[in-house]
Amino acid sequence: MAQPLAGVRIADFSHVIAGPLATQFLCLLGAEVIKIEPPAGDAMRHYTREPGRQGMAEPFLSSNAGKKSVVLDLKDPEGLQAARDIVGTCDIMLENFRPGVADRLGLGADAMTKAHPGLIYCSVSGFGQEGPMRDYPAIDQVIQSMSGLMYLSGHEGEPAQRIGFPIVDTYTALLSAFAVLAAYVQRQADPEGRGQVVDVSMMDATMVLMSSVVAPLLIAGKEPVRAGNRGFSGMPTADTFPTGDGEITLGAVQQVQVERLFRAMELESLLEDPRFATGPARLEHDAELTALLTARFAQKSAQEWETLLAEAGVPAGKVRPLSEALELPQVTARDIFLEVEDPATGQPTRIPNAGFRFRRDGPGVSTPAPKLGEHGDEILGALRRTVSSEG
Repeated sequence: MAQPLAGVRIADFSHVIAGPLATQFLCLLGAEVIKIEPPAGDAMRHYTREPGRQGMAEPFLSSNAGKKSVVLDLKDPEGLQAARDIVGTCDIMLENFRPGVADRLGLGADAMTKAHPGLIYCSVSGFGQEGPMRDYPAIDQVIQSMSGLMYLSGHEGEPAQRIGFPIVDTYTALLSAFAVLAAYVQRQADPEGRGQVVDVSMMDATMVLMSSVVAPLLIAGKEPVRAGNRGFSGMPTADTFPTGDGEITLGAVQQVQVERLFRAMELESLLEDPRFATGPARLEHDAELTALLTARFAQKSAQEWETLLAEAGVPAGKVRPLSEALELPQVTARDIFLEVEDPATGQPTRIPNAGFRFRRDGPGVSTPAPKLGEHGDEILGALRRTVSSEG
């Protein structure tokens, strides 16, 4: 058997994070992704502070492994025609130009789908292809700010807090890949084999990402509360606490979980205390319970509490730096990383895989991120041979 998208070809005109990561997910499923880059290359090739990695920055490597790079100057008629010819050989085209740019180049959805009715055309942008803000420039942290996402993080009365990684770009990429796959399945079922035009907006995606707080506001007018590290339930037993060494986050929301928590912490007497015996009572006496838990957590380390509470059936986890999390036995046992060559050093390195596993023919690639223009001769040569044979 082959990977799910073996034989599917994608023309990737995207750069930086959301677009390339979207096509990376598809590449991991077996699609052939032709990364069309300007003469200077994708800007993310240079997102590094290491001089020796210029052109092959760490985030570029992990978002472009397995792809093929072709350099084309779209301002040059010959380069533009080559780009159109490549699209003509593809099932899918994905771009994240500013709205209107692809149209001006003659690479817009209308022109491309008219020339190739079976093409699935996906545009990824900050605000979508329509609407009064469609021309606004946008990056992840700007959308975090404008969407309300940043305002949700932190505590009341404190400055808004950006999520610590490009969460909007990442979720937009996942949503884009999902939409493209849905369109591909739709095309397969269409008697005429018609393609689809997909419009993905980072702002739209973020509203969906925040469904758990957007829905209560839409349905009941309930404004979300900034609660710092307090869990979505609002319970004092779903929070982050300092310990004798490090911090630990609890997720004891259900009554049975709270009962297990109190017993594991040798605080059984709280179950008989009317202030803490039920969820509503614990909310009413939040500060008192938080103080009791904080004092008790100070008597052991975060790692000790994590082990003890896990064995008791209580959701709890030590707050870890990323470097420590990557070495967790559970993470290493799951084999969720790919080993590929690092083109900057020539040595093996690891990058994230798709985040899920198949029993067979699963996600993955065997080649590293391409050097700038590495596959130009292969791709353009094949086009020239095709044109020559047709002539």
